[in-house]
Amino acid sequence: MADMISLRLPKELREELERLSEAEDRDTSTLIRELLARGMRERKLERSLGLYSKGKITLWKAARLAGVSLWEMTDALKARRVELHYDVTDLYEDLAGLRDE
Repeated sequence: MADMISLRLPKELREELERLSEAEDRDTSTLIRELLARGMRERKLERSLGLYSKGKITLWKAARLAGVSLWEMTDALKARRVELHYDVTDLYEDLAGLRDE
C-alpha cells in the first residue's frame, strides 16, 4: 500500500501539472508519481556521476548507486562529457564487488 504525502506547490507549477494532465488525459496523481520517479532516477544518476567524476567511486559502484547497468552508466558519461577514468585498481575493486554479490 502506498503512503500519502502532502506538499505545497507554487500556483504556476500546480497549473502546469493540471494542463499537462488534461493534455495527456491522465490523472494528476499518476502524472506526479511518474514525474517524481523520473526525477529520482535522474537525481541518483547525477549524484553517481558527480562522485565518479571526483574519483570517489568506481564506475561499477556509480552504476550500482544510480540503479542502472554499467552500459547505461557509460552512456550517461558520454552524454554528459564526463571523462572516463579506469585503471587496474578500479578493475580489482569492481571484481571484488562482483564476488560480494
